[in-house]
Parts: sequence; structure tokens; C-alpha cells
Amino acid sequence: MGVVASRFHQGLIDAVTGSERVARENDPRLYNLLENLCISRGVPMPRLKIMDTDRLNAFATGLSEKQYAITVTRGLLAALDDAELEAVLGHELTHIRNEDVRMMVTAVVIAGVISFFGELVFRWLDVLPRWSGSSSSRSSSSSDSKKGGGGAFVAILIALALIALAWALSLVIRFALSRSREYLADAGSVELTKNPDAMISALMKISGKGELEGVPSGLMEMCVDNPRSGFADLFATHPPIEERIDALVRFAGGHRPPPQPQPPAIEAPAPPSPWGPPAAA
Repeated sequence: MGVVASRFHQGLIDAVTGSERVARENDPRLYNLLENLCISRGVPMPRLKIMDTDRLNAFATGLSEKQYAITVTRGLLAALDDAELEAVLGHELTHIRNEDVRMMVTAVVIAGVISFFGELVFRWLDVLPRWSGSSSSRSSSSSDSKKGGGGAFVAILIALALIALAWALSLVIRFALSRSREYLADAGSVELTKNPDAMISALMKISGKGELEGVPSGLMEMCVDNPRSGFADLFATHPPIEERIDALVRFAGGHRPPPQPQPPAIEAPAPPSPWGPPAAA
């Protein structure tokens, strides 16, 4: 699983999302924005990819400098202005600089290994009755076989409980790390762009529009926003957008845009009376 994750995960992600690599001549606006951010911090430029969907989201992937890539959706390119798009790119570049992507891929692999061992236990549980039956036929004492079967059943229950606990703890730790990393990535974007208002505006536009249909949950965890909520926020991978905006306002000096004035409601004219207009007094 580690070899597959390290060598083939980017190809698998591209196959699932249908992302295509972008060169400067294909989208100079997007390319130049990311290139300027990389030059300002002296970091190698990751590959750029575009996912053909009208949803608003972006994510970073990769385990090394040769694999790092940032993918944005076409909907994000159309909805955000240059400052907002630069803020989102800074967010994803911060994930790469902080090695969050490598950590998340490693966490996913660890959770997968635990699930794999859990599957082995369940397979063993299917085979055990046949083993118990064959051994009891050769045993001279049926009481001994019952005692042995009872002990094996208790051992299986303990093993299942430990595996379930380890799997649940790995998920909780993974999601908690992901939530804290989102705050740090927002702060890193502000450090790169010196524009907290752009990050706030981008988050407000992305909120509620980031669901990528057909994309597995493991990949949604790496996106700017993951609208798939968890039970009682325990398994939520991202903080609510409102809390992230509040953090940018409180600690980065950002400002919420003023609410847009709502047009006055226009009352519909009353329907004409079937008796005609009222008579003059």
C-alpha cells in the first residue's frame, strides 16, 4: 500500500477527477499567479492541473517535489478574481510547504492498513467454524472442543474491539490534524499574499459550492473546502467556513465585506374586483 501510494497515487487521482495538466500557454493567468508566489518564497513550482467541473474547489497532492501538484476547478477560475485566486493558490502552496499533503497521504495509508487487518480478522472469522468442526470430529472429548471454541470466540471479540478502536482513533486523529492544518494554510496564504480580505472573499464564494461529485472522501479531505460533514463535527475534516473567516478577521486583520443591500420588495397589484371599480361617493 505504501508503494502504491508513493508511486501511483497522482495517476489514480487524475483518473478519478479527469484533471489535465496546464502549461503557461494554456492558461497564463493561472500559471503566472502561482509562479509569482513560488518565486517570492524561492520554492519549486508544483505542477498545475485543471478539473473540468463547474464546482468551486482546489486541492494539492504529491509526496515529493517531483510529484507535487495543485488542481483547481474551472468553476473556481470563472468565479474568482485574480486576488481571490491567488489567495487560494497560496493556501494550497502552504499545504505543500508545510508537508501537509505528505502527512495526509501517510495517514490515509495507515488507516487503510488498519482496515486491511480488520478485513483479515473477518475472513478468519468465516474460516474458523470449519476449522472448529474438523478439529472437534477428531477430538475425543466434545467438552474440550466447546471450551476451546468459547475461548476462540472471546479472543475474536477482543481482537475486533481493538481493531475497531484503532480504526476509529486513526480517523479522529486524521480529521483533527486536517482541521488544524486548514487554519494554518489560511494563515500561510495571508503571509504569501499580504491580503487577508482576498482569502475571506474567496472562502465566502466557495462556501456551499465545493462538492465534487464522484470524488472519494479521502480526496475531498485535501480540498480547500469539504462540505461533507461528519457526525457531531467529530469526523469533519474542515472547520466551518464561518469559523475560518472569523479567525482571519481576528488574527490576520481581515474585514468582512459589507452585506449587499437587498432590493425592496415589490408588492403585487391587487386583482381587479369582479364587481368593477367602486362607485364614487
